[in-house]
Amino acid sequence: MTLEHHDVLIIGAGLSGIGAAYHLQHGCPGKTFALLEARADLGGTWDLFRYPGVRSDSDMHTLGYRFRPWTEARAIADGPSILKYLRDTAAEYGIDRKIRFHHRVVAARYSSADARWTVDVVRGDTGEALQLTCDFLLGCTGYYRYDEGYTPRFAGTERFKGRIVHPQHWPADLDYAGKRVVVIGSGATAVTLVPAMAETAGHVTMLQRSPTWISSLPTDDPVAGSLRRWLPEAAAAAAVRWKNILFQLGIYQTSRRRPAVMKRLLRRALERQLPPGYDIDRHFTPRYDPWDQRLCLAPDGDFFKAIRRGRASVVTDEIETFTEDGLRLKSGDELAADLIVTATGLNLLLFGGIRVFVDGEEVQVSTRKTYKGLMLEGVPNFAFALGYTNASWTLKADLTGEYVCRLLRHMDARGHRQCVPINDDASMSERPLLDFGAGYVLRSLAMLPKQGSRAPWRLRMNYPADLVALRLGPVTDKVMRFSSPARATAVA
Repeated sequence: MTLEHHDVLIIGAGLSGIGAAYHLQHGCPGKTFALLEARADLGGTWDLFRYPGVRSDSDMHTLGYRFRPWTEARAIADGPSILKYLRDTAAEYGIDRKIRFHHRVVAARYSSADARWTVDVVRGDTGEALQLTCDFLLGCTGYYRYDEGYTPRFAGTERFKGRIVHPQHWPADLDYAGKRVVVIGSGATAVTLVPAMAETAGHVTMLQRSPTWISSLPTDDPVAGSLRRWLPEAAAAAAVRWKNILFQLGIYQTSRRRPAVMKRLLRRALERQLPPGYDIDRHFTPRYDPWDQRLCLAPDGDFFKAIRRGRASVVTDEIETFTEDGLRLKSGDELAADLIVTATGLNLLLFGGIRVFVDGEEVQVSTRKTYKGLMLEGVPNFAFALGYTNASWTLKADLTGEYVCRLLRHMDARGHRQCVPINDDASMSERPLLDFGAGYVLRSLAMLPKQGSRAPWRLRMNYPADLVALRLGPVTDKVMRFSSPARATAVA
């Protein structure tokens, strides 16, 4: 039996997958490819999340693609606008015609003898099992589990007479107008939900075990508006993008190198936005330094406005048990609720849970190091998109797409059919892949691959440095091994 074959298969049709498809079309126009998407529509995260107020937590001038700049006035965009941007991008470049929807990849098997992947797929709409083959596999699956969010075990949930909802599975029919809402959590999702729900709910309480650093930025970027008036569109887009890249990097580097300075700046901003006498120490001063976890964003200070107007409040305490009418806290206080939202985080799932085999042996991802933050030690002809934790995801995803194209062109020019990063340096130490204190990361470190103590095995969270290495640096080094197995005459 002859299987359908492509030069490249892209797994996932979200932000990373659509960008990767563009780069393949532009950088390797002779390559055939398809995108395999498990869901019924493109967009990934931006099609999945439907909770009130869902929006970007990065500015759209960097979250948008370099090849198709974001041109709307809003720098912080809502979920539907981002989804429309992705759909328009896919349609403009004909990428939407390359997507196979309802195609869930369950396993990928590489044969070194053939320099070829065989990809096992299950159709979500029909249940049909099928296989495709490719020369190069590119994983654009994000890093969290789509079918299940993270919810800790809370005592007494069965007693609660109201409704309990996780933001990842927001019911379309949920009416919370005039109701008492408790949002459990203090991360980006909770900070988004509280002001959005407070517009129509009776009252919204954010219940947190401990505070999170929260910063405000304007929804509209005034500098972007000025530059567009004075510069050609392409020049303005590039200038705004770099202005925001350097601003993000500056905030991050200041937070890491001079955390006391950043704490003072954040506190002064909180004092300006919260009511006089508000207990900032208790509710808005975390135990960790800024950027030990991701800085939460409140566009135009909407979160603080909801508090000032009396529409929302913050309680810092721990849950003892759910009750019939709400929550009893360890302090002994009671929180009445008609609706409880568990904004308690994500479950990580690298490569979409796909089982990966090389020459019949299953790859234990947690035992491998990452090469340049986009390939796996000992796994040939495979790359993956892993965005930044301290900047927009797309910045790294775009560099990954460009690098893969450079790698493929290099292989074609020299007749190579196989590339694989190999670590021969026994003296190099291992480190966790992500140096990041978010709960969803800490819960999953054991299942993630590792990084090494030095390049090219070290994962950098630095866009300018990665730009030099991935867009401008060589694709050949002593680590990357190229070979040319004899081409198989048929695929069976």
